[in-house]
Amino acid sequence: MPKITLHTFTMGDVEDPYLYAAFPIHEWQKTEHGKWVMDHAIGEPTFWCQPDPNTYGFRVAIQGELSDQDCTYFKLKWGK
Repeated sequence: MPKITLHTFTMGDVEDPYLYAAFPIHEWQKTEHGKWVMDHAIGEPTFWCQPDPNTYGFRVAIQGELSDQDCTYFKLKWGK
């Protein structure tokens, strides 16, 4: 199964985006969505930060792998 994007969010312009992304990621892991992903992900999900020219800040994406069955459930429940 290829990596899929599990969650995204934006941040303002900060000096160290990886440091500032830690708190929102931790808060997301406490939600129903985050708990489910952490329980069903194959391996550890990873995240990256990329400059967002629309907001002059950063876009953060959490990516990971899910089994085919879990991927279908994920996309039906939280897909956009």
